[in-house]
Amino acid sequence: MKLFFVLLFGWIADRLFGDPSWMPHPVVAFGKVIAFLERLFNRGPRWWRFFTGAVVAVVLIVATYYVTMRILHWVDWHDVYVGMALKALCVFFCLAGTTLIREVRAVFQALDRSLDEGRRQVARIVGRDTSQLSAQEVRTAAIETLAENLSDGVVAPLFWFAVLGVPGMMAYKMVNTLDSMIGYKTTRYRAFGCWAAHIDDIANYVPSRLTALMMLIVAGKMRVLPFTTWFGRQSTSPNSGYPEAALAGILDCRFGGPHIYFGEYFDKPYIGTNPRELTTADMEYAVRINRRVENLSVILILLFRLVRFFILYFFIWN
Repeated sequence: MKLFFVLLFGWIADRLFGDPSWMPHPVVAFGKVIAFLERLFNRGPRWWRFFTGAVVAVVLIVATYYVTMRILHWVDWHDVYVGMALKALCVFFCLAGTTLIREVRAVFQALDRSLDEGRRQVARIVGRDTSQLSAQEVRTAAIETLAENLSDGVVAPLFWFAVLGVPGMMAYKMVNTLDSMIGYKTTRYRAFGCWAAHIDDIANYVPSRLTALMMLIVAGKMRVLPFTTWFGRQSTSPNSGYPEAALAGILDCRFGGPHIYFGEYFDKPYIGTNPRELTTADMEYAVRINRRVENLSVILILLFRLVRFFILYFFIWN
């Protein structure tokens, strides 16, 4: 029952506050550690960079899970209520729904002021080169990221919370941070980040598909399921294409296409068939879809915890 309140309070905190800029964030620490190890070990022949990248990824993920588990157990042993508060804080740190929505809205607001401001703002949430994007491409990149990160920043952390508790949720954030920093098929990261990318693929396989399904359910657009499945499979990513395809089907628009990452050109397939202009109204509708999926995910996990508690209470403990 404790995890019921841990999730509830952590989720409410994210809805109210997002990620305050003044508060130290563990993902920032994850990023600094990854950057340091990448500079240290991403050198030498390709086989060596592949090996060291694998070791770095596995060690960081396992260490995150183990250290989180030991700290939480130690705090719980001394004071169960402080332990619950610390777990709720971890949940708060791991959820990125509110921050993502703020960032996407900020892109549209910046674009209303100037194209250059819009390009700079969208560069905060995408990995591609944004310096030459058109206004339409800036809007598309922002809304596309809203769909992709609904899985990475909300549904997947909640999924791993349900499976492995708070330590699993924190370990997933390390997986996701590794992929976002070194999981690219560029000359620099192809060998070193290979394991990080594949581990992220495994960790997001189920959550990405659940995200797409829930998006269609909350939008009342289950007829778009064949469209979502088709374009999700065409994506170069085994996972992100599914929520992107779901949102493209819901909005009747087109995502994807060629992008530049770290100075290298990547000819990615398009997701969707209608290259129409996207508007602020489209963005706000996509935000509502995100919120509904987040609410549904949390409610399902809370109901699971409640049912589990009552089953244990009435049939096992009594």
